[in-house]
Amino acid sequence: MLTVAEITAFLEQFAPPRLAAEWDNVGLLVGDPARAIGRLMTCLTITPASAAEAIDQRADLIVAHHPLPFRAMKRLTTETLAGRLLLNLIAARIAVFSPHTAFDSAAAGINQRLAEALGLNAIRPLVPDPDGLGAGRWGRLPEPITLGQLADRVKRSLAVDRLQRVGDADQSIRAVAIACGAAGELLPAAQQAGCQAMLLGEARFHTCVEAEAAGIALVLPGHFASERFAVESLANVLAQQFPELEVWASRDERDPIHWA
Repeated sequence: MLTVAEITAFLEQFAPPRLAAEWDNVGLLVGDPARAIGRLMTCLTITPASAAEAIDQRADLIVAHHPLPFRAMKRLTTETLAGRLLLNLIAARIAVFSPHTAFDSAAAGINQRLAEALGLNAIRPLVPDPDGLGAGRWGRLPEPITLGQLADRVKRSLAVDRLQRVGDADQSIRAVAIACGAAGELLPAAQQAGCQAMLLGEARFHTCVEAEAAGIALVLPGHFASERFAVESLANVLAQQFPELEVWASRDERDPIHWA
């Protein structure tokens, strides 16, 4: 049978850890690399629902986009949510791997997929590294469209009914920056690249104020929507690479944010 180490080796080629942000916690976070596995679940975040699903479905490995643990822990007890989740997964002998920002920035990663879905041309990293990859993406639309049309394109691409935007719906857009999740720190790079709009999963109020002042429109479909599609795609990639594995994207994971 395949081992955890064989799966993680492939994932680290697919989303090289060198692409991860310095503050991140990527790689194999829980488990024995030598353990044999037959069932693998991907998810965006390890929550009580997705952890329970993995346990009930007898997963051997969870590939979770968001790390657990994320920050250093001095205690592993049931007094915290992270502690309870980790203890339950460890008791069930379920390993945890997270690619997080390495997957965001990978050649076939989340930001690249978003840029391609929006039909951008000449796609390149917002913050390039020496190897030609890097954080975020930006590119140009074949023809200018309005911000309202760009928002509609994002909704169709991510299958969401509503989103937030900063900027006039009639504003003309040609160059678009992409940064999934909560990567508002890339706004200055989008401005430097000459982008008229930026797709973020979510943004702090002050980031929205800064964008408006800089004349850069924002399209905000939500953190969950901007990344969840990618863990579904990753499940397909892993299933094709390892046909002997049973692989699925979490069926019980849900966006905790609802429109009132």
